[in-house]
Amino acid sequence: MARAESLLHWYDRHRRRLPWRDAPAPDPYRIWVSEVMLQQTTVAAVGPRYARFLARFPDVGSLAAADWAELAEEWAGLGYYARARNLHAAAKEIAAKGWPRDAAGWRELPGVGAYTAAAVAAIALNEPVVPVDGNVERVLSRVFAIETPLPHSRPEISRRAASFMEQAEARARPGDFAQALFDLGATICTPRRPACALCPWRDECEAHRLGIQDTLPVKAPKAARGAIFGVHFALLDREGRIGLLRRPEGGLLGGMPALPGTPWRAEPWEEAEALSHAPAPAPWHPCPGEARHGFTHRDLSMRLWRADADAIPEGLEPVALDRAQVILPGAMRKLLDLL
Repeated sequence: MARAESLLHWYDRHRRRLPWRDAPAPDPYRIWVSEVMLQQTTVAAVGPRYARFLARFPDVGSLAAADWAELAEEWAGLGYYARARNLHAAAKEIAAKGWPRDAAGWRELPGVGAYTAAAVAAIALNEPVVPVDGNVERVLSRVFAIETPLPHSRPEISRRAASFMEQAEARARPGDFAQALFDLGATICTPRRPACALCPWRDECEAHRLGIQDTLPVKAPKAARGAIFGVHFALLDREGRIGLLRRPEGGLLGGMPALPGTPWRAEPWEEAEALSHAPAPAPWHPCPGEARHGFTHRDLSMRLWRADADAIPEGLEPVALDRAQVILPGAMRKLLDLL
């Protein structure tokens, strides 16, 4: 069994300096926000956005009281917008009922899964649980030489992770132990070319002993990504403002500001069919090029048509182009590039 003491000793000397670790004492709000932001988003991208988010919403009360439009604007560009909707809903629930006291309580909040609940509980509440994210899956797959492909190996990885809490050193510092696992996976036990010579668990790692660390974790073949297509419309008024609307709450980019357009579907749109979705009668002209955006399981291709009008019609919000660049999600910003 790898020793928690070895990992914690390494962490005390080599821990990463991250904005959400700067508080004098772990704060459930700061930890929760950071964990939600870090889902499917890199540490480098989250760092500056995290500080800006806290400046705008410094506590759960301010987040709960905010309009969705405010939160959507602040989240623009971070992607995976369902995270923001769930964050907002959970903040309202916390403001009404109080903070959860353990991982089980966190699991009851909107959008909070097993990993996030365990991460907040370990780091902010000192609960003896081990959160398992992609970094931890990789580390433990190698330490225990687990050759069952992901995702089928996850139950065994979770059991192995929980077993560390049988060690007194891990139970005494569950938050530091969790973050030590995160840092080990991010800086030493990396997906390619792990730096085994620097690893505090090198001598206890079964994959290293067998020389198979580069082959683990094994991943099941990915399903083919689907292609979807859409056509959008840029209607500009005499002041150069563009007409935007808000997408429906459900689905991709749900609740986010967007250019009006067709639904996204598996078949490309013919010109006449697409123009039937234009937001107003106007002399529409196609913009050269195509905007492409990748979602988790689908690749989106979008065409853009442009028209000028005296005024933005009812149902659309006139927004200055420089502000549109700030509040639109990344996929929609790519459409602005076609202008």
